[in-house]
Amino acid sequence: MEPIHLTAGSEDGGVRLDSFLAARLPDLTRSAAVRLIETGQVTVNGRPASKSCRLSGGENISAVLPDPEPIEALPQDIPLDVVYEDADVIVVNKPSGLVVHPAPGHPDGTLVNALLYHCGDSLSGVGGALRPGIVHRIDRDTSGLIIAAKNDAAHLALSAQLQDHTLARTYEAVVAGNLREETGTVDAPIGRHHTDRKKMAVTDRGGKSAVTHWEVLERFPGLTHVRCRLETGRTHQIRVHMAYIGHPIYGDTVYGAQKPVPGLTGQCLHAVGLRFVHPRTGETMELSCPLDREFAAVLEKLRRML
Repeated sequence: MEPIHLTAGSEDGGVRLDSFLAARLPDLTRSAAVRLIETGQVTVNGRPASKSCRLSGGENISAVLPDPEPIEALPQDIPLDVVYEDADVIVVNKPSGLVVHPAPGHPDGTLVNALLYHCGDSLSGVGGALRPGIVHRIDRDTSGLIIAAKNDAAHLALSAQLQDHTLARTYEAVVAGNLREETGTVDAPIGRHHTDRKKMAVTDRGGKSAVTHWEVLERFPGLTHVRCRLETGRTHQIRVHMAYIGHPIYGDTVYGAQKPVPGLTGQCLHAVGLRFVHPRTGETMELSCPLDREFAAVLEKLRRML
């Protein structure tokens, strides 16, 4: 594969090389970055460097990624709600309950299996054998827009946009309680929960910067309909942030009330908008989709009660 060229910014001063690569290339784990460095596949200003090399800012870094692994996930004829598709990208409105990629406990029946059936061999391999084409993820019980890449060039370009925030995602949610203000921002680092490793939490112990902007759309007795815009994209970010300020997502049994909401299979959280720069044309693409059927039914019921 052709080398990938990156430039360290001033904000990267003091960052270890392996951490820098893992942060800039989201589908590359830190351990994989270490292996690339140790095998001489990474250079800094044209020279090999150690994994413990700390950047000053301004360095030119080149990395040769391994060839993609053979695709192991199998195609399955699962219906897809395709919002946009061309030779480089496909954007799908994912239903609540659909897992994005195979994982322990979910070996098939995922969005990846559906994409393999729909796209055939036209998916990038950067994500590896079980995540072909996947640039970012949405929780199983969250619905809405997700973009996948059909070739490696598109995948790398979109991954870079995730890092510099030109790939923007907007969500709508129903949260518990009555938010006092009309708009607000939650700026709080997110990392693994210190006792429950399956959960995320606001934490200063190894947490990564996370920023969520929110605004009120509608108010109901005991609940609020909000729009959220991600400035960063941490795991479970909106769910963790809204719970942190005392307004967990309605139907979220992990970070909110433990009892499920009758008639709601997931949580009222929907990725309603997606903006990105097309990796081939350079055109700014803005896409949207209607709310999930169950989410919309919750809103209609709340409106009738006013």
